[in-house]
Amino acid sequence: MNGSRVIVSARGLFKTFAQPSVAAVSAVREASVDVHAGELVLVTGPSGSGKTTLLSMLGGLISPTSGWVELAGEAITQLSQQALTALRLRKVGFVFQSFHLIDGLTIAENVELPLNLAGVRRPQSSDRANLLLEGIGLSTRVRFRPRTLSGGEKQRVAIARAFANDPPLLLADEPTGSLDSHAGQQVIELLRAAAADHGKAVLVVSHDPRIRRHADRILQMEDGQLRNADPGEA
Repeated sequence: MNGSRVIVSARGLFKTFAQPSVAAVSAVREASVDVHAGELVLVTGPSGSGKTTLLSMLGGLISPTSGWVELAGEAITQLSQQALTALRLRKVGFVFQSFHLIDGLTIAENVELPLNLAGVRRPQSSDRANLLLEGIGLSTRVRFRPRTLSGGEKQRVAIARAFANDPPLLLADEPTGSLDSHAGQQVIELLRAAAADHGKAVLVVSHDPRIRRHADRILQMEDGQLRNADPGEA
């Protein structure tokens, strides 16, 4: 993505997890990556290879054992926990395989929640939520509870929620892993549009081979190490 702005940059990331009575496990080893605005990057590789750990460090959910991450121009590895939480809320949208929607709230309220946490109040927050739900084809279901939706609809709501504060970075961990083929394709197209049409930096961790043809770059992770994938690799 020559000429486009780097949204998240990482260099020399290591993450080691200590375990009682056994040797420490290095989940990520010397990983470096840049993700640019308008770019969808796919990270693939075997289960247990460190993909989710890498994504969690890039989004500031966990701290690296060593190395650094810069997000939207800020070195997040140097921030206090309070500052990091505020930065994540404004700068990162997360999409997970298991949706993480709150059943006690309507889908509109689920989308509003990040806005409210960032200090946006009604009617601005509800207007923003309704606009995002309209954009994913769920404008007639704003008062529905998540339990009444299909898996594909829940994931579309999760993507709308990730968009709520207009973050420059979207991180998706196996976003199609629990969906049927049709719903999975809809989610893939929304993530592609987030990069191509809305200028987001999008990093997707997935085993889903359909995402390959929508990715600008494909990175392979194995035994905690990250490298460019050959065109024929899964």
